[in-house]
Amino acid sequence: EAAITFERKDCVEAMSEIQGWADLPECLLHSIVARLGLGSAPDLLAFAATCHSWGAAFSGSLATFPPLLLQQAVPCSNNLVPRHPYLVTDIAKVNLGPNPCSEIPLQLDLFSFMGASYGHLILSHRNSCIVVDLFRGISVAPPPLPVNKPTEISYGALTAPLTSRNSHLIVDAALHNLFWRVGSNSWVKCSTRYGTIKQIVVFKGRVFGMDSDRRIFKVHLAPEISIQELPLMECSMISRKLSNAWLVPCGDMLLLVGFRGPLVVSGVTFEVFHLDLSFEPALWMKVDKLENWAIFISTDKRSQPLSCKNPEIWGGRSNCIYCYNHDAKRWTALELGKPLQGDGTESNSNVFIYMGCDSRVQPMWVVPSILSLRR
Repeated sequence: EAAITFERKDCVEAMSEIQGWADLPECLLHSIVARLGLGSAPDLLAFAATCHSWGAAFSGSLATFPPLLLQQAVPCSNNLVPRHPYLVTDIAKVNLGPNPCSEIPLQLDLFSFMGASYGHLILSHRNSCIVVDLFRGISVAPPPLPVNKPTEISYGALTAPLTSRNSHLIVDAALHNLFWRVGSNSWVKCSTRYGTIKQIVVFKGRVFGMDSDRRIFKVHLAPEISIQELPLMECSMISRKLSNAWLVPCGDMLLLVGFRGPLVVSGVTFEVFHLDLSFEPALWMKVDKLENWAIFISTDKRSQPLSCKNPEIWGGRSNCIYCYNHDAKRWTALELGKPLQGDGTESNSNVFIYMGCDSRVQPMWVVPSILSLRR
């Protein structure tokens, strides 16, 4: 009670110095965020986008902001522009319905889905690609790929939202990784001696990559593009036995989340490993419990996996892997280390999770780019 009294006193004193809405005291802004509720995505987006001070006040709560579930809806059209809208589901509340900001024009259907990160879709067609911000309606077209013949991109990822400084698009094309610094006029070609990197994540400001054999690499964007293999202890090569695996930044940990088995998951359990960089070579350590964290894995492996702290705040569950249940057509939470049992509303036989790659956008977890800037 004493702490609350002092906080209110600080707010009152700060209020006397207010020059405008942007000058509202941080304690009052935190109070507004609490009343909006962490699951109220549209209101929180509007709050964070108001001005720099409001966005900064919200930044402390971003680790607890639950990702949104994105699904392609039934195509709709009017007399002028046919559209393929997307449904956005806030799992902390209810289905938000078609979101006008996330509708992609039909002409982009020529493009194939190649990845998703920081609230952006990465699409490709022959020697070209495009990056689309789902929630802001902004798209950017990099220069044509520097290849001699039509080449499909098999994977693409951003190192930061498009509006961030030094943001790069990294794609896997023509047996090479190609790097495009957003806003530049050219691509840079760089690969490992084993081939290409298949997954890109950013952890503590550094870019990490993983290839199909679970080798880990540090990706340097400055002063020039380079890729450095991170030596791993041989005893940690158990990670290579996982048929499906994702690198997931989770607070102060870089995790490897995966399972052994086919692309269609039924009756298996997820395994989690923590990359311990205090050893040289580095070591994958088995994680038995995620403590107060939850992990979000999308249907398509090229979509960026996400983590969320203290999910109980919005009604979620810690120590769980959140996936899309294709049988029930909804999301499900799978407790780490236990057989598939759904989220308490489905029986074991009803949990059907498909993991694969497709040219179309599959159900995925997303965080709007405006929140990714401060996440």
